[in-house]
This record gives sequence, C-alpha cells and structure tokens, in this order.
Amino acid sequence: MRKRKQSHSLNEQFPVSPPCSCEICQSYCQRPGWWSVEEAAQALQAGYANRMMLEISPEHDFGVLSPAFGGCEGRFALQESAKNGCTFLSNGLCELHESALEPLECRFCHHTRVGRGPQCHAALEKDWHTPAGQTLVENWARSQHLWETYCKITGKDPASPPQH
Repeated sequence: MRKRKQSHSLNEQFPVSPPCSCEICQSYCQRPGWWSVEEAAQALQAGYANRMMLEISPEHDFGVLSPAFGGCEGRFALQESAKNGCTFLSNGLCELHESALEPLECRFCHHTRVGRGPQCHAALEKDWHTPAGQTLVENWARSQHLWETYCKITGKDPASPPQH
C-alpha cells in the first residue's frame, strides 16, 4: 500500500523565524516579501489596498499582490522603484512586523535559513497561480483601475465578467 504525500499548509512548511536585526536579516526588508493569497485577502480587508502593488510573472501569465515598493502603491511593480524599498518599512522598522498581516515570506526568511528563501518564494508563486489568487488579483486590479492594462500585459480578455 502506497502512502500518499501529506499536504502541509504554507505556514507549516515555512514557519516563523526568530526575530533578528542583523545586517542580513534587515536587508531582506528592502524587498517586499509576498503574502499568501489568504494573507493578501486579509490585508485588503484591513484597508491596505492602496499600499499594495501588482507584480507580473516573467511569463506574463499571472499576477501577485504584494506590499508595494515606495512609489508603486496602488500600481504595477516597477523595477526602477525597487531602490525605494518596501512601503511598510519606516525608519528601519516594519509596520507589519509581528502582526497578523506580516507577509509569510517576511516571517520566514532568516540568515540561518540559507537557500530556503527561494523554496518559500516558489511555494507562494504556486499559491498565487491559482483561481483564488487570480480572482483576488482581478478584483484588486479592477478596484485600482488597472484591469485593462493588466489584460494587455497578460493577454486576458478585459471584457470577461469579474470572477468572484
């Protein structure tokens, strides 16, 4: 009898790391970490839609909502704004740190977890490349008046009815 591989939640796969303020861990805060789809939905409910940005996959086939680079709030992620750091980073401190809205990727990354960051990022990418993830992206893009541009980038039909 074959054992089925047990599915673990993202939070189980990528547990919270211990707090650290070393130079390596602080450098992670410059690049906004990704929420899971569920976490992004909670951030939207908490009123953070205008502090998110929409990142487009390299293949241009799906999007991810994440904390924005400074200057990209409520817009598409722009590489030239990456130097501005995360919109939630203020005076070297994260406004979301240790809150229920801190992104999974931020909670997990730590200098002692060498090489594990890309695994977490890949798992979050899979989470976003789902109907639930793309429905959340669509609803946010429509609310920010970015839907038509998003459709041009991804090749989606802008006339399609909103997903719910």
